[in-house]
Amino acid sequence: MRLPLPSAAASAAVAVTAAVAAALAVLPGPAVAADTPAASSFTISDPRIKESSGLAASRIHPGVYWTHNDSDDGPYIYAVDSATGRTVARVTLTGIGKPRDVEAISLGPDGQLYVGDIGDNRGGTWDHVWIYRFPEPKQLGDVTVKAAQFTVKYADGARNAEALMVHPVTGRVYIASKDENKGGLYEGPAELSAGGTNVFRRVADVPWVTDGAFSPDGTRLTLRGYFMARTYPWKDGLPVGEGERVDAPWQGQAESVTYTPDGATLMFGAEGEGSRVIAVPVAAAAPSASPQPGSPSGAAPAVEPTGSFGKGALVLAGGLVLVFGAKRLLRRRRP
Repeated sequence: MRLPLPSAAASAAVAVTAAVAAALAVLPGPAVAADTPAASSFTISDPRIKESSGLAASRIHPGVYWTHNDSDDGPYIYAVDSATGRTVARVTLTGIGKPRDVEAISLGPDGQLYVGDIGDNRGGTWDHVWIYRFPEPKQLGDVTVKAAQFTVKYADGARNAEALMVHPVTGRVYIASKDENKGGLYEGPAELSAGGTNVFRRVADVPWVTDGAFSPDGTRLTLRGYFMARTYPWKDGLPVGEGERVDAPWQGQAESVTYTPDGATLMFGAEGEGSRVIAVPVAAAAPSASPQPGSPSGAAPAVEPTGSFGKGALVLAGGLVLVFGAKRLLRRRRP
């Protein structure tokens, strides 16, 4: 997000940004399995996409990824061709109110895209947020579509959130809240209703999460944050055990993740103009200990950075905490 900072805090941000750039220059990229063809990394070239905050892989347009800006952009969804990094469609949504803080996008088994206007710049005080839904366009190109709008509330009170995931088999929608201490995974109703409030109920604890995605077969849930990424087995509507660490790339303002349609690759994205979407083969995930019989579902895992991601996190965590802390203290309140 683009937030105003006083000059001292801005100077600190500049210094940390320089440190980030210097550290990243010497860090190796994520390990890639030699026998995995899969998808390739790409750079988003559209200058209109400055705060890419969500990713969803198209099922009907091979190599195309849907994304959107964080806020202050309007009701727009972009389709980016991973072969060129260029935008091949911009969808303008009608039939909805003015978006406040769009943070996530996911493709459901019904062939519809679900857009999560679920962020809360006021620290989790909005009494409701929204989900927008519209059919994935069969033809690529600039188009205007009418979307359904769903009002969402949480059973245990307002939350800030950046991750929305639609299960690819059941079609049920999940939201993961973003919290420094203990986030939660929230389950929506079996079917969303446009005529009333959709209450999401907490079903598991999760760490600090900025996005998440189900595997195409619905058997795994991957969650990412600034300093972690983990994949959990998914069983009976819940994440199981502590999951496994994923060798995610270090991306600073790490905001998005999605699976490729074949489930062989995770695509990790970040905010920023000309941002890079990095492909990580699923085989590159480092397995952790199997959950013990009787262990509670959805237990919050320890944050254990690994690979190049971990080195970057250890070098830069202190500086980023200072900057994000300054932003949090000085964030302006949006009406």
